Amino acid sequence: MLAAALRDGTAHRRASFEVFARRLPFGRRYGVVAGTARFLSALAEFRFDDAALASLNFLEPETLRWLADYEFRGDIDGYPEGELYFPDSPVLSIHGTFAECVILETLVLSIFNHDTAIASAAARMVSAAGGRPLIEMGSRRTHEQAAVASARAAYLAGFTGTSNLEAQRSFGVPALGTSAHAFTLVHTAATGPDEAAAFRAQVDALGVGTTLLVDTYDITQGVANAIAMAGPELGAVRIDSGDLGVMARQVRDQLDGLGATGTRIVVSGDLDEYSIAGLAAAPVDVYGVGTSVVTGSGAPTASMVYKLVAVDGMPVAKRSSHKESHGGHKAAMRLAKASGTIVEEVVYPADSVPADEGRVLTVPLVRSGSVVDDSSLADARARVAAGLHSLPWDGLKLSRGEPAIPTRLVGA
Repeated sequence: MLAAALRDGTAHRRASFEVFARRLPFGRRYGVVAGTARFLSALAEFRFDDAALASLNFLEPETLRWLADYEFRGDIDGYPEGELYFPDSPVLSIHGTFAECVILETLVLSIFNHDTAIASAAARMVSAAGGRPLIEMGSRRTHEQAAVASARAAYLAGFTGTSNLEAQRSFGVPALGTSAHAFTLVHTAATGPDEAAAFRAQVDALGVGTTLLVDTYDITQGVANAIAMAGPELGAVRIDSGDLGVMARQVRDQLDGLGATGTRIVVSGDLDEYSIAGLAAAPVDVYGVGTSVVTGSGAPTASMVYKLVAVDGMPVAKRSSHKESHGGHKAAMRLAKASGTIVEEVVYPADSVPADEGRVLTVPLVRSGSVVDDSSLADARARVAAGLHSLPWDGLKLSRGEPAIPTRLVGA
């Protein structure tokens, strides 16, 4: 496309592209925008060096010269990271020449589709947990680079921390975790397993505030060994197998009987938002979530698309069956009741703000190629929490249903 557009001159026409989702993933009632900061960081470094240009030897010299000088110099508007979105929400709008915008499609969608899917699933788990902490533990179930982005997206959505140390180093996500069964199993003497020795070693290294994994052999004996080695001030025990609700109740009774009333119970093992909700009445203090969060809980992509919506200020739109787009550079606002409960999303031409009194969602992110957004990860976490609090009560249901609020397109 780039080579052809440079040849016929359309590469230099002013263009606007929009990132949106035609529908939410199956069963979802809202989505959470994530990946904005990662995209803006990547955009600042998006260049074609000599090695990249050498690999593009199928292109003609004019195109290679253009790529060698590539730097995005346009404008970008969009929803702040952590904001909720719904079908047809204009999550991101990119403005510049056709050439400089069209080249960004894969960069934009690969980041937003991944991070948004993770954050949207994680937010459902946070809601289901009802204020109990969650630890992201899915690094071993996804690509090594995706694991770091997943940990960030889950934390953005309200998780307490991650077992991924690179996410702590790169993004400041609190690092949390426990030992694995291998650590208990390696403490095997000639006479057989020595679980107590494993617990003693961990407590000696990390203190009594650590979390001991008690289900390698027999849970009842594991809890007894844990308290014997750490005392009643033990920080927590983790259960990773069995009927977690039943096990948590038995372990709570046993801990209380041993005087360890302050020792918390961490559960893990194929948890998702549904099993977390099912444990609401169990004496669980912390959830460890792996596979379901890094795979977006069955929705590995947010199904966002990148479509041309305006050329030289004139709206253009795709009319393919079931894949329609709405032309024109757009912005959005969200209407709410006096109580703060949101009722509608209004999408309108960016140069014609409607008379409705609502909270404008679209903000400047890049101007003339320079990032102007200074939102932090903490800001994004606060937006998710506020957004979940603003949803109508049925918008938080885990069951399949319509989007939590309708989207109204004005002037489309």
